[in-house]
Parts: sequence; C-alpha cells; structure tokens
Amino acid sequence: MHVPFCATTCDFCAFYQTKPSADGIRRYLDAMKAEAALVSWTRAPGTVFWGGGTPGLLSPSALRELGSLVNALAPAGVEEWTVEMAPASVTEARLEALKEIGVTRISMGVQSFRPELLDALGRQHTREQVFRAYERVKEAGFKSVNLDLMFALPGQAEDEWLADIDQAVALAPDHISTYCLTFEEDTKLWVKLSKGQVKLDPEHEARLYAATWARLEEHGYGQYEVSNFARPGHACVHNVNTWRMREWVGLGPSAASQHGGWRGGNPADLERWQAEVARGERMTEDRVRLTPALLLEDAVIFGLRINAGIDLAELARRFPARGLADLRGALDRLVAEGLAEQQSAGAGRVRLTGRGRLLADAIGSELMGLIDAEPADAR
Repeated sequence: MHVPFCATTCDFCAFYQTKPSADGIRRYLDAMKAEAALVSWTRAPGTVFWGGGTPGLLSPSALRELGSLVNALAPAGVEEWTVEMAPASVTEARLEALKEIGVTRISMGVQSFRPELLDALGRQHTREQVFRAYERVKEAGFKSVNLDLMFALPGQAEDEWLADIDQAVALAPDHISTYCLTFEEDTKLWVKLSKGQVKLDPEHEARLYAATWARLEEHGYGQYEVSNFARPGHACVHNVNTWRMREWVGLGPSAASQHGGWRGGNPADLERWQAEVARGERMTEDRVRLTPALLLEDAVIFGLRINAGIDLAELARRFPARGLADLRGALDRLVAEGLAEQQSAGAGRVRLTGRGRLLADAIGSELMGLIDAEPADAR
C-alpha cells in the first residue's frame, strides 16, 4: 500500500510523492477503499507493507482508517505488517494507532547519523530526532524494528560509514537494511552527478559493501539478502515472498501488483490514479501477462540476491518453461568463475559467493533473456 505524501523531496529520492493536504488525504483514503473493492481477492493477504512517501505523515485517525481497510481484508490477522516511518514523523499518538490496528514492524529511514551527510541528502531529520524516535518505537513494543542506512554518500569515508553501522548496532534493532546510494534520473543528486559536482567510485563502493557485511556479521546480524541483515526470526517476510515471485497486490498511486495472471502498476500521479479507480480501472501502467518464463527468470534473478540462493529444479516445477539449457550453462559458468557455489554438480541449490554478491546486479543482467519465452506446453 503506497502512501504518497511527503513534506519535502530528498535529493536522492525518485519515488512518486506529493505534498499532503487535508482534502488530498481524504480523497486518497476514499480511493484506497474503492481500489481494494476492484481487486478479485482469492484469499486474505498474508503480509502488508505500507511504503511511501512517508506513511507516518498521516494523522492517527487516518492511520486507523487505512488500517481498518487492511483488517477488513484479513479479519484473522496477518503474519507481518510493516510501516515505513521517517524519524521526524514518529509520535506516541501515531505509534499507538499503529499498534492498535495490528502493525508488527516499523522500518525507520535513518540513512546516516552524521549531520553533514543528512544535509547532503536533503533529509529533514537530525541525529537527535533519530534517537528520540527510536526510543519511542522501542517503548511501543513492536515485534520488529528495522533501521535503513545508506552508504557511498558524497564525501563519506569508510571509517565514517563503519561508525554509522556501529551507532545503529548500539541501538540494537532487530533488522538493518544498508543501501548503496544510487543516482536516479530526475533527482537533485543526478543533476549534481551530471554537472561533475559528485563522482561515482565503484571500487570505493565495493570496499564499503565488503566492510558492511563483515562488520554486521561481527555484531550478530545475518545477511539474508544483498542489502538486508537480521537477527534470527526478524527477516522481512513480505520482501522475501516478493523476491520469490509470490503474488502481491499493490494499492495506491504508483503501486505495483503481480496478481491474477498480470503484472502492472498504477499511474504515478494521485489525481490520475483516483480518476482511473473511479472508472473501475487499476494496473494500467506497464501491464504484462505473467508467463512461466517471465516468473522463472525473475525468480532466478531475485533469488540469487538472497543468500540462500535458488533451487533451479524446484523453480522449474513452479514455473515450467522451455529452453533451460542456456540458463543452466550460465549458472555453471558462474560456479566455474567462483561467483557462485553449488551443492552438487549439475543439481542442487545455487547461491552466489561473497564476490558474486558484489556483482549481483551485473549477474542479473547477464541472466536476462536466457529462457525461452514460449510456454513449456506450447504446441
């Protein structure tokens, strides 16, 4: 469920967002209920994720109203319910509302504890606000708390990044996500990059990746995906299900869905989305029919980003597709080059090595298009 409201736009952010108003939020809540009514629900949702924008900008009453929609769809409750919050939006009243509706997990976007780096990112919170917000979240007693951090920031040295990790660990969250800064088009940072005001340094990024993994392992956080680390029992179930190509329903402007045999998204525009919902339409952007080949390819690419890796035979049973020889050959080459490891030759689970995880994006690009798009049972 996408909550698109933000007070300001961070320099690195390319997600759709708009400034909140009382009328805009009211129409948004009404449209969310209307869109949910358009979905052919074959079963109740198992997990819920509220992302943004800044879901925490909603008032406690609006949070309760949006939560009532979830609880109507899943009256028996859900396994996991995550809400993203910015430190400056965390209040006791909002946390009370989130606990009341059944939220189990808070993910707080910290990015850095260094004031100069927060300024460089255009973040609107302070180091002190992070500490106050985290204390309130822990006191509220949610099952899991995640902190988001960002590295390879302009001017960030390795020791400064490790100090940020150590500060996060000192707070003892259940989960830590660490994201390498990316320069998305149409962001302020992209403009700075195009003007030469900041520069990319892939070797520095690789060193920070490796240092991150080693430091968090020292502190007892198990890496379960390239960018995600958790104490036992606190991996994000919603994200893992998504990476494994299960079904998901996205509600809200710019939200994506993989459901009912189709993958697609809603328009990244609040008013256009509301107009489409009013006409009884959803998932109108980038709409493609799901095929076994498409699902298998994505399950392999995203599955290799997970430390547990993939079982190609199992995936081929879930998504029967033709022409797997090229894909098997590519996986064998990754093993031969030391970028992946396999339980046994020609069979078993394949997972990336540490060196392979550093190249996960490039490996994913290499694997695209290797599977025959024609269904296995085509005549």
